[in-house]
Amino acid sequence: MAKKQIRKPVVKVVKKAIKKIQKKEKKVAVKKIAKKTTIKKIINKKFVAHKTSLKIGDKAPNFEGVDQHGKTLNLGSFIGKKIILYFYPKDDTPGCTATACSLRDEYTYLNKNNYVVIGVSADDQKSHLKFANKYELPFSLIADVNKSILKAYQVWGTKQFMGKIYDGIIRSTFIINEKGVISNVITEVNTSSHAQQILAS
Repeated sequence: MAKKQIRKPVVKVVKKAIKKIQKKEKKVAVKKIAKKTTIKKIINKKFVAHKTSLKIGDKAPNFEGVDQHGKTLNLGSFIGKKIILYFYPKDDTPGCTATACSLRDEYTYLNKNNYVVIGVSADDQKSHLKFANKYELPFSLIADVNKSILKAYQVWGTKQFMGKIYDGIIRSTFIINEKGVISNVITEVNTSSHAQQILAS
């Protein structure tokens, strides 16, 4: 009689424990499904890189900055000239070096045809000077360390490289005419033949 009285509470406790485990397992399973669904949505969602809204015909935003030689440059200094204002991510990296060297190789021709070339990145003056000296770049590189010019031209934003999404400089080039108006915007930059790309556009 005593054995029966002890067994009933034990059975209840065991049943209760089983139910608790089953409930917990169900919650875990639901969470796993939800997580998988979220990951799938993220993978399937196509990444869209940031792009400037500035277009042909817009008045070029004013810019002012110091180049590798400590010289202050601004938009007003070049009225009457055609400006190639190109934005690049980082000094002395493969793509940025190719772009700079392409513009260097065609610099004499560009200069004769009333173009002035100005590069802009967030690297400092010392980095720019080292980069320009290494590759004998004959044009100015503005050190936009506070990103004021980058933001004015809307070339700082979300980008993707090797599957990684992050904020950075969007490689872009603006051609500004003699009156300070944007005559071309190149967002799909051909790094190795950029000078030819500009002249053909």
